[in-house]
Amino acid sequence: MTDASLQTSKPSNPQGTRTLSILVENRFGVLSRIAGLFSARGYNIESLTVAGSSDPGLSRITMVVRCEPLLAQQILRQVEKLPDTVEASDLTDANCVERELILVRVRAPEGKRTTLLTEAEIFRARVVTATPDNYVFEVTGDSGKVEAFLDVVRPYGIDEMVRTGKVALHRNLTLRSTENDVTAAR
Repeated sequence: MTDASLQTSKPSNPQGTRTLSILVENRFGVLSRIAGLFSARGYNIESLTVAGSSDPGLSRITMVVRCEPLLAQQILRQVEKLPDTVEASDLTDANCVERELILVRVRAPEGKRTTLLTEAEIFRARVVTATPDNYVFEVTGDSGKVEAFLDVVRPYGIDEMVRTGKVALHRNLTLRSTENDVTAAR
């Protein structure tokens, strides 16, 4: 390989994480059964979000797991066999929208407050609350933006933070029609 080909050929997912989206019936124990499939194989779920969908009887689970693509596909096939699963897909390489939310309390000494606010503005970080000693910022965006923001504010001192984990939604409307078909079939 030449140096030029090394620069242009990069893996589509260098971290080895997979973003999985699973649409399920909103019933007791479903999340536990799905998470159990991953833990039984010794794979850690790095991020997990679950919330209702446009149909009140369905919930969407978004998981970020560190595993090989083939293993993710095997597990998704097993997830699809569960009675409460409507749809399961790997969105890692798909055309989708991904977002994460973070709340972070950053130390804000009097002489650096203006600089901190200016730097936060670059990331469209919103000040949720302020005290004489710190700011709490809210940042929404892809994981890269969130990490870049944390790199910028880390030198000021991060007192505390909380992250939602990744949520993702396929851009293609045909997946949405699947959700509506399930509702109509009930």
